[in-house]
Amino acid sequence: MKRRTLVLSGLGVGAALVVGWGVMPPRSRQGGVDTLPVVEGEIGLNGWIKIGADGTVLLAMNRSEMGQGVHTALAMLAADELDVPLAKVRLIQAGPDKLYGNVAAFVGTLPFHPRDSEPGSETRSVKTGQWIVSKLARELGINMTGGSSTVADAWDVLRFAAATARAQLLGAASLHWKLPVAELVITDGVISHGSGQNGHFGEFAKAAAATPVSNVSVKDAKDWKLIGTRAPRIDVVAKTNGTAEFGIDVRLPNMVYAVVRHCPMLGGSPGAVNVDAAMKLGGVERVVRLGPYAGSTDALAVVARTYWHAKQGAQALQVEWQAPPTGVLASAAIYTALEDTARAAAKDQGGLAFHSRGDVPAAGKGAARKVEQIYRAPYLAHATMEPINCTARVTDEGTLRTVEVWAPTQMPGSARAIAAHAAGVSESAVTLHITYLGGGFGRRLDVDFIGQAVRIALETGGRPVQLVWPREEDITHDFYRPAAVAVMQASLDAQGRPTSLGITSAGDAISPRWMERCLPALAGPIDMPDKTTSEGLFDQPYGIENQRVAHVATRSGVPVGFWRSVGHSHNAFFSESFIDELAFEAKQDAVAFRLALLTDAPRHAAVLKLAADKAGWPGFGQERPLAPGRARGVALHESFGSIVAQVVEVSLINGQPRVHRVVCAADVGIVVNPGIVAQQMEGGVIFGLSAALFGRIDIEGSVVKQTNFPSYPMVKMADAPRVETHLIASTRSPSGVGEPGMPPIAPALANALFALTGKRLRELPLTI
Repeated sequence: MKRRTLVLSGLGVGAALVVGWGVMPPRSRQGGVDTLPVVEGEIGLNGWIKIGADGTVLLAMNRSEMGQGVHTALAMLAADELDVPLAKVRLIQAGPDKLYGNVAAFVGTLPFHPRDSEPGSETRSVKTGQWIVSKLARELGINMTGGSSTVADAWDVLRFAAATARAQLLGAASLHWKLPVAELVITDGVISHGSGQNGHFGEFAKAAAATPVSNVSVKDAKDWKLIGTRAPRIDVVAKTNGTAEFGIDVRLPNMVYAVVRHCPMLGGSPGAVNVDAAMKLGGVERVVRLGPYAGSTDALAVVARTYWHAKQGAQALQVEWQAPPTGVLASAAIYTALEDTARAAAKDQGGLAFHSRGDVPAAGKGAARKVEQIYRAPYLAHATMEPINCTARVTDEGTLRTVEVWAPTQMPGSARAIAAHAAGVSESAVTLHITYLGGGFGRRLDVDFIGQAVRIALETGGRPVQLVWPREEDITHDFYRPAAVAVMQASLDAQGRPTSLGITSAGDAISPRWMERCLPALAGPIDMPDKTTSEGLFDQPYGIENQRVAHVATRSGVPVGFWRSVGHSHNAFFSESFIDELAFEAKQDAVAFRLALLTDAPRHAAVLKLAADKAGWPGFGQERPLAPGRARGVALHESFGSIVAQVVEVSLINGQPRVHRVVCAADVGIVVNPGIVAQQMEGGVIFGLSAALFGRIDIEGSVVKQTNFPSYPMVKMADAPRVETHLIASTRSPSGVGEPGMPPIAPALANALFALTGKRLRELPLTI
């Protein structure tokens, strides 16, 4: 009750803050021309759109690009509404204004069951909760790229802003030519009239800024020209010819480099340090002590003329490391404690019930059969291809101190805040340049490395410094995907139909820990129910009459953070593997068994049928015989508003699993760019396969045993399967794409391995 009180009181404060706020989100989030920086030759029409003198459309980009294609998708939304070629849209970095906050991501944190929140069928409590949280999120204006929410958040807002700009430009041309607006057309950014008069946007921008409009509406789907097409990504050329700037590519005059070194033990710190050996190395300039920043622990950094010199210096430091004050951590002991916790809660109907209906104990008493199993998942690291890095420069001119930061970050607001804190200045003194991200996966929702870089920059006499974490520091000092254990219980009637489902899981909660370190002004040292702990379990779509899905939040002491698809990443493995077990117990086909439980979930059923059909699953579509020594497995999962089903074909080569083909079907709402969606599904499959086959972080004596890719391997190109993506046509607003392709792959593979070997694998990674 205490934790619920904290959450409700927070919502109450938020509701009080937004009294009088407009009720139309697209219009209220349009912003004014003063939101964008003033640049000669550019005219702002609202907080999102500027027009250049040559007619170019400048779009304020409020989300980070880490390979997921959002820069292209959002540019497509604006270009389509303005009737300009995609090549005529140029991106400019959005500023720190609250206008650019991510409303959809925060609404997505609400723990509502899909059957209660399905668009058009929302319950009153769902509508109220969504309304309150959307108002609060709009008022807080927290800008973040995560939760597969970018296109969903921009869908109405950005199209409305572009439509408003279009109406202003047409209005200005109408006044200038003294011709009816209805007779004007826009083609490729040129306004024209049948009489022959024409002009590009730049000719009317100044007048358009002073032209009021009303009754603005976005285009009907039948009039879209770009949306729904495989438009080329706007970053392809730069990423191909090497001109794209990632964080690690930043090069500035007189720049020096720094390498961080943390205590080998999680939570430990440096004690006495002998720097003599490091300082004798050529190129090394100084050693800097680092305090804790946004969840990091005390550390050391060596500054040198090159990265190589800095790394050699960091390795040469002789340090007396201090053990963590909270005690020694061991993953094996943590897993045992999680299992004991989950078992006890399952026995006593304990934990926080995220979803409950019917009477599970009563249904179990009259069951023909009962099934109970334990599923486990390990800690995982992010291991982004671009190492953790940040470049910072601190300049003192008299009493005025300014900070400039170049960072691959998913959290620009928190990045500015930690930079300001580290330098002892106000946030207005911080200029942030957001680069491309060479992978994020949630790791760059944290900003510890930005605080460290700014702290080091205080010691470099105004010279910029680029901090780089070696891969070993990255893997051994991550904010890890939490380990989790789930007790899965079900009862079946005499016909093999499930009559009850009980799931009790245990594991650390991410959101409160992340809020404490990245949003201290908002959260503080609190605890709260965290949807991510149970997502993928409490919100599964199957129509089982009696259900109770609960979670026990733990605090292991291991630093945890958001990881691609968050709770879905392991909970999908738990739920879809267990559903497959129930189908086997019922002696039914795995696809047919699921479909019988999806009579009230037609969207899920359609996705599952499409995957089965395209895969050649027996009894669905055109059956495709398997090659000798191969087997199929299937999984269906909804995450971030999107539904994905996958069918995996697997064999054993030298006793090890080899995935040959993955058929992926998805309902992601309206598809803005089908090429990018297919790429994200493929990326999710490969990312998920790496975790399913190899991913684990082991901790002994508070030391992480995995250190680099030899001990934390990934799926190699030669071992990657063929991935086929098939999309459901939809008229629903767009939903998530960057993460939903990842959760189904582990259970689909585990189910295929069971079909192949008869061995049921209930722990990740999958080991034959």
